[in-house]
Amino acid sequence: MWVWAGAARALTPQEALTLAEGETADRIAVMGRLATSGDPQAEALIRAMAREAVMVRGEQVLIVEGETAIDAVTGAPASAEGATSAMVNNRLRGALERALAGLDLLGDDARRQREAALRLRDSLIAQPDASVMPWIENALASQNVSRLDGRARRAVEEARAALWLEGGDAAQRVTAVQTLAHVGQDSVRARLAQRQEQESDPAVKAALAQALAQVDRALIRAQVVGQLFTGVSLGSILLLAALGLAITYGLMGVINMAHGELIMIGAYATYVVQGLFRQYLPGAFEWYLLAALPVAFLAAALVGAVMERGVIRWLYGRPLETLLATWGLSLILMQGVRSVFGAQNVAVESPGWMSGGVVVMGDLTLPWNRIVIIGFALAVLVAVALLIGRTRLGLFVRGVTQNRPIAACMGVNTARVDTYAFALGSGIAGLAGVALSQVGNVGPDLGQSYIIDSFMVVVLGGVGQLAGTVYAALGLGLLNKFIEGWAGAVLAKIAVLVFIIVFIQKRPQGIFALKGRQA
Repeated sequence: MWVWAGAARALTPQEALTLAEGETADRIAVMGRLATSGDPQAEALIRAMAREAVMVRGEQVLIVEGETAIDAVTGAPASAEGATSAMVNNRLRGALERALAGLDLLGDDARRQREAALRLRDSLIAQPDASVMPWIENALASQNVSRLDGRARRAVEEARAALWLEGGDAAQRVTAVQTLAHVGQDSVRARLAQRQEQESDPAVKAALAQALAQVDRALIRAQVVGQLFTGVSLGSILLLAALGLAITYGLMGVINMAHGELIMIGAYATYVVQGLFRQYLPGAFEWYLLAALPVAFLAAALVGAVMERGVIRWLYGRPLETLLATWGLSLILMQGVRSVFGAQNVAVESPGWMSGGVVVMGDLTLPWNRIVIIGFALAVLVAVALLIGRTRLGLFVRGVTQNRPIAACMGVNTARVDTYAFALGSGIAGLAGVALSQVGNVGPDLGQSYIIDSFMVVVLGGVGQLAGTVYAALGLGLLNKFIEGWAGAVLAKIAVLVFIIVFIQKRPQGIFALKGRQA
């Protein structure tokens, strides 16, 4: 444990009672003393207050968890009969949040230290509270600072700077301004701008002007990086949705209007696997998504194979008929899902390891679920490229696509290859459904949101060109997000659609055109 200034002292009954039901100002003052006392009972009481698990019976303060109650001062078992809950107002909640951050700085868990330091910094930037200065100074004392890693120490120094900005002398205010200038957040900019209006010292005003310019540049960089990330994220989702269509339409020439419903089947397969894990394997629930990948692939591939064998194999070379037939199949699949799962959206929960995000600069946080989906899209892309370019099945698919009669003369079972290829494209659509279940609602109409975008990606990239699909998906994602940043979502969609129409008018073959005998 860290060594705090002053000798550790025990929690007294009067302090516990004041903290539980005294005046708000008195409760906050007592909390500040207890948080630096080093007493485990005091720490337990503060944490229980934050959980609203404290009750009072007469002059006895109790910590109540479920059916168990203990005396907050002695730790002895007690009865909660007739006790009333300690009230916690918004002002006290803010003080509790800062107290918990100060307590977490005492521990040996580096992750909790960093999180506590960041919480404390953000809280003090938003609302300065000089009562926490002793915690900060003690954390940065020579005997304690070595216990903090670099990121936590910087956050604590920035928390101190937030207090110096209001209550320090001129030299401290200059140091505070220079320190906070490296925190590229909107809240910091607002705080510095407010201080600039109040400041009278010329040196501090000059430092504030430089700091505001530095923060503005950081915010612009963060905005650009954020738009790039969201564009790539959207592009990866479009890529997953379009990869299967690149096979069924790009290689086989089938206008599959039921492709969106195959994505939907993958999402519902994820929902079913989630339910099975929650019921039968609750201890392994965090990994249900990995089990959902093969299930979703096989479910969508099986439906695709049935569609190809039952309907589509009679319609090769007749694109208009395939469009009408697959549109009818999409209606059947949507109604089937409504009959089994209901018309309302179902809830698909993300695993814990996909929650949260990575803070890269200032207020910019990259969500883990989006990062994982980008990586997953790349993995699926590599797998499909290897399958089409390096395997026997890929060779047969390419041979049948380029010249069906000659492939049949060479002994290739073209009907079976058609089924395998269509099932492969459908299975990839199922994998897209797994990814989409982690970023949006899962319902019978899920596929309708992506079918048009998928066709646009395939046509823009070049029919039958896997590389074109990648370029088109990422390009449309980035273009959409950058236009959306200044024109709004609706105008961005319209602008992207107009761009695609104009591009196809000028280059009907798409970004990558077929060459040689393939054309």
